[in-house]
Amino acid sequence: MAETRKASRFIVPVAVAGVAAATIGLVPALAASGDPDLPEITAQQLIEKIAASDTQTLSGTFRISTDLGLPLEGLTSGLGGLAGGMGGGAGGSSSADPSEKLTELVSGSHTLRIAADGPERQRLTLLDGSDEYSLIHNGDDVWAYDSKSKEVFHEKAPADADAPGAHEGPKDKELPGTPKQLADEVLKAAGDTTSITVDGTAKVAGRDAYQLVIKPKQAGSTVASVKIAVDAANGTPLKFTLNSVEGGKPVVDAGFTKIDFSKPAASDFTFKAPEGAKVTEGAAEKAAEEAEGAKGNPFGDELPGGLGEAFGLGGGTGKDGVNVIGEGWTTIARLDTGAPAPKTDEAPKEVQGLLDSLGDKVDGEFGSGTVFKTKIVNALLTDDGKVYVGAVTKDALVNAANADK
Repeated sequence: MAETRKASRFIVPVAVAGVAAATIGLVPALAASGDPDLPEITAQQLIEKIAASDTQTLSGTFRISTDLGLPLEGLTSGLGGLAGGMGGGAGGSSSADPSEKLTELVSGSHTLRIAADGPERQRLTLLDGSDEYSLIHNGDDVWAYDSKSKEVFHEKAPADADAPGAHEGPKDKELPGTPKQLADEVLKAAGDTTSITVDGTAKVAGRDAYQLVIKPKQAGSTVASVKIAVDAANGTPLKFTLNSVEGGKPVVDAGFTKIDFSKPAASDFTFKAPEGAKVTEGAAEKAAEEAEGAKGNPFGDELPGGLGEAFGLGGGTGKDGVNVIGEGWTTIARLDTGAPAPKTDEAPKEVQGLLDSLGDKVDGEFGSGTVFKTKIVNALLTDDGKVYVGAVTKDALVNAANADK
């Protein structure tokens, strides 16, 4: 336990900052000619089509490939220590717990089966050879089953998770009521930070689709482009591709290979724990984890904008809170931990390889520190305990730290 707590001090928070919808600019463009041959449409009209989509039922096969540019050897040697520091993989937690199992999707290529019947019933099955991992939401219950370990995870769905208006903000922040209003709001909030165009057409899972392309105009972003294939008939996004300025394979390439919009069978969403399977109830385990996590969280109770959850710290305002530097795609979040950064040579050996493989030592007017990097999100941890994080380049982080002195 002492080693686990010590390891938690060396976890570098990583979060995407600055890719918020409110910062998106809109550039009308006509669809380029392509195959299939579809009517011309502007980017604004395509956004309206997406917003108007009311797809409630579907089933199909989904393929996702992820390449964050992380050194797999370092990750392999450090995952044990990181999992312990984050509160995962300890205390007898179930291998069927979605919070642990679905982290597999952040690397490599995976095939999934997906089914949905409105907001009350969804099923996701992760295929791994002859083994399967299934996550089922049916009304008040969420079940997960790992066929390899024969373990079951169960918990109650939040009572208001799908209640009408549950995701609305304060009254002065309500979502636009119509697709046209949504597009108008995007236009109103637009600056010169982003280009959104319709760039041709494609066939995705046998469906005709338009290609919506989103590109930052600002220098310093690690995002080269985002491409979304949108079903020409019903506006459902069919494929998502995120490319980094580093080039190479897409950071994320996720899309349907087969899709059917008819209503799935009710039996797809029923689940009964197999005889002899170990069943873990999630509520008690979650309460224990939250109690343990609160003891060592240097960031307090809440972080604005959901940063706490993204950082894996359960929230926190930090000693001096979170400050936002810049705008649009080059937004950087700055936090002050209030304590000097630990020396990496003091880290437990199980995370030492990971820290060394991820980090680049940097110097500047701010002093010195380490940049922890992926193909999209980078974080600068200064030796005096400040953290700068965003979907920006290493130079952009260093420049921000220098200007912040």
